[in-house]
Formats: sequence, C-alpha cells, structure tokens
Amino acid sequence: MKIDSHQHFWNYDKREYGWISESMSVLATDRLPEHLAPELQSLGFDGSVAVQARQSAEETAWLLSLADRYEWIKGVVGWVDLRAVDADEKLKTFARHPKLVGVRHVVQDEPDDAFILRPEFLRGIGLLKKYDLAYDILIFPKQLSNTISMVEKFPEQRFILDHCAKPCIREHGLALWAEDLTRLGRYTNVYCKVSGLVTEADWRNWTPADFTAYLDVVMGAFGADRVMIGSDWPVCTVAGSYAAVMGIVTGYLNSLSADEQAAVLGGNAARAYHL
Repeated sequence: MKIDSHQHFWNYDKREYGWISESMSVLATDRLPEHLAPELQSLGFDGSVAVQARQSAEETAWLLSLADRYEWIKGVVGWVDLRAVDADEKLKTFARHPKLVGVRHVVQDEPDDAFILRPEFLRGIGLLKKYDLAYDILIFPKQLSNTISMVEKFPEQRFILDHCAKPCIREHGLALWAEDLTRLGRYTNVYCKVSGLVTEADWRNWTPADFTAYLDVVMGAFGADRVMIGSDWPVCTVAGSYAAVMGIVTGYLNSLSADEQAAVLGGNAARAYHL
C-alpha cells in the first residue's frame, strides 16, 4: 500500500488561516478530498494521512468526519491542547475514533524555543501512549536540540518528525541541521517525513538535485525503515505540482531496493501510525 503520509484539508476562511500570506494566494481556496483524490490516483497512491492545519478541536472533529466519508483517508493527525488540565479527557474522547492516529502542535510558531520542554506540555505528551497515539513534531532547526531533550524523556512514545525539521534549503543551511538531525535519528522511536522540502527551497527555481544532500542526511540518520514520503499538499503547490513534489522523493528512491522503496512509500507510515 502506498500512502501519502502528510497532507491537509480546509474550507478556506481568511480569519482561520491567517498563516496563508499574499505570496501563498494559490492556497486561499477550499482544499477538500475531492481535490486530492485525483492526485493520489495519478501516482498510484492508495491513501493519505490528513494532518491538522489549525489548532482547533473543531477542525480535528471535522477531519475525522471526512475520514468517515472517504475510506482512503487512512488516518488523522489532529490537535488537542496537550497543556490543558483536561487533556486526558479530551484525548480519551477523540481517541474513540479509530482513525485518530496522532496529535500535533505547531511548535515552530511558539516564540519560546524551549516550549516543547514546558512541564504542562510534557505532561500531555506523556498521555499519548495510553491512547495509542503518535506525536507529530513540527519544528524549525533551531528547536531540534530541545526536541531531542524532549524525546529522551519518552522512549516508548512514537514520534514522527514533520518536514525533516524544515532545513534552510534556500540558504544552503546544511551543517548544523545535519548534526542535530543525526542526533535525533539515534532514537529509534522517531520517524521522519520527507515532506515540505520544496517550500524551504527557492519556490520558482528549484531542481530535484537541490534536495539530494538533505535526503542523504535523512536516510543516513533514520534509515529506510523510519522514513516516509509525504506531499504536504496543498501547501506544496506554492512551489510545484503534486507530481513534481512527490517525484523528488520517488526519484531519489530509485537507488534503493524494492523492499526499501515499499517501506518509504507506505509501509513505514502504516507502522508508525498503526494504520
């Protein structure tokens, strides 16, 4: 089974999606399952994992309702306020739905680089294993060091790093990111999504070769058994078509064995998310 491990849906509302700037105006419209389905089918993908795009319990419920309607939405990574005193009860309620497979917080936008180590947030992370939920890590490279400290505290929790921690591809920022990513990769309960890379590159002038060094680091750090492909659709469309963006990774994988390719293209997502 081939699975796009990272994509989003929304009914566009300027107030709710304020992060969609003028330079991303192509995203300022509804993006729904009927828009993604032809893209998946064109590349032979069997399904996807829908990931939260705003920090709202209402959105999580809406994504789960879409997953009820569309069999090919294999799982949902939603948002629950892990810092809340009633986080346990909220997780219990959402986890009753079999397609809730994980939770994510937009840590990259938190002004405190040590947000991920705050006691109330750590308390919430500690609840996830009880409900068989993964945690998606959304950070910038500057937050990798604190993220490693957080991961150290939860050796039995499944973690999935989104977008390879967003390396500064546009500025050719490789060395420090590579060092920290390699450290994170030593924790075998952490997986990594090769997704969202085009939006960290030059949107108009990238070539597949621009990503090779970064993919080499990811594969060296995590291995073919802990890396998964993701499109980051529709966000990726600011910098390229669905086929072109997915082609960066599928082209890179040509040098791997058939079993390794199958793992990156779906098997690892199924295992990491318990799909």
